[in-house]
Amino acid sequence: MSIIRYNANDFVPTTFSALVDRFFNDSITRSGGSSFVPKVDIIETNNAFEIHLAAPGLSKEDFNIELNDNYLTISGERKFSDEKKDKNYHAIETHYGSFSRSFSLPENVDPSKINAKYNNGILELNLPKDEKKALKQTIKVS
Repeated sequence: MSIIRYNANDFVPTTFSALVDRFFNDSITRSGGSSFVPKVDIIETNNAFEIHLAAPGLSKEDFNIELNDNYLTISGERKFSDEKKDKNYHAIETHYGSFSRSFSLPENVDPSKINAKYNNGILELNLPKDEKKALKQTIKVS
């Protein structure tokens, strides 16, 4: 028998978003599925949008990035490899399985200039803005 430390935060989500995330992640795991939702940071600068997707333990070949009708979809899979059978895991908190995240892009993104790089466990996508398609305009009242 092993002793497991009780942490009240493990059972009571602090935000509604955490409650929804936990509901879907726990229900997928309990039903035998193996998927997860990587965390994302979205940044806007004057010239571009940036998406930083946290996915440690993958290689750049593990990602599939598609753009379809102004929807950007990032998907992939992280496989669990238990190479050493003599290990006795007490907890596995790292996420394994497949994932997919989709984003609706603003009209002013130039899809031909989107680029991606994977560095230190973070997939970084740069989505440059098209200067010709400015979404914000100032209208003078006469």
